[in-house]
Amino acid sequence: MKHFFSTRIRVVLVVTLLLAGILAVIGNLTGLSFPSMLVKGILTPLRTGVSRLTDQAENLYSYIFEHDSLLEENARLKQQLAEIEDDARNADAIARENARLRELLNLQQSDEDYKFVDGYIIAWSSNDWSNTITINRGSNAGIEVNMCAVTANGQLVGLVSEVGPNYAVIKTVLDSTIEISATVAGAGYNGMVKGGYSTESPDKLRMNYLPSTATIHIHDQVVTTGSTVYPRNLILGYVIDAGFDDSGVSKFALLQPAAEIGSLEQVFVVTDYNSGGLE
Repeated sequence: MKHFFSTRIRVVLVVTLLLAGILAVIGNLTGLSFPSMLVKGILTPLRTGVSRLTDQAENLYSYIFEHDSLLEENARLKQQLAEIEDDARNADAIARENARLRELLNLQQSDEDYKFVDGYIIAWSSNDWSNTITINRGSNAGIEVNMCAVTANGQLVGLVSEVGPNYAVIKTVLDSTIEISATVAGAGYNGMVKGGYSTESPDKLRMNYLPSTATIHIHDQVVTTGSTVYPRNLILGYVIDAGFDDSGVSKFALLQPAAEIGSLEQVFVVTDYNSGGLE
């Protein structure tokens, strides 16, 4: 046992002497003292580790900062895109409004005695017998029951059936309770136009009581004959079919309405007109 410890001590002493010699040589070559080399030997790995940790921390901070910047830029771009889309929608609406107003101006110039109140459609209602729209103008704007509504092109939309201070309900030409005295333009045949006559063709009009000798052509235009309610020459629709009614005594004509009721955004209520009608 004593021999083992003495051998071990000798080995430690030899190693120590070797290390001391190596350090002395390095010290002579570098000009550093033994304590300095010892400190540097210990601190260098620590400094390397700290430097790496610092670099990683800086990289993490840069990533977080860049990520936040990207999020902010993305939010700004989304906001700008939303504003551009909104501007495009507004521009489109303004363009349509200008077109309607130009058409209305032409309609007013055709007869100086016509007066109109414009209104935007805010509600629709339709079933087998009834077809109505509601606009955002009412008695406060001078609208009354039994005033007719038209498009900017002079196409008949319907008749005001109910009025409130700031709204009006209009029975459209497709409503089964409306009958309108009409004429086949050019040919001069008179009859009565009614909507909602058939569940198979709810979006069509029918002109009844045409003379049995009447010659009706496809695409013939049908207009109002004029009355105390409807001005003359408002466009009702165009013939798409014709034939004899069930009695065989008179003819009828199936009409495509001139006004596209389902796609309207705005109508014009005729608040005053002379009996001469729209020419």
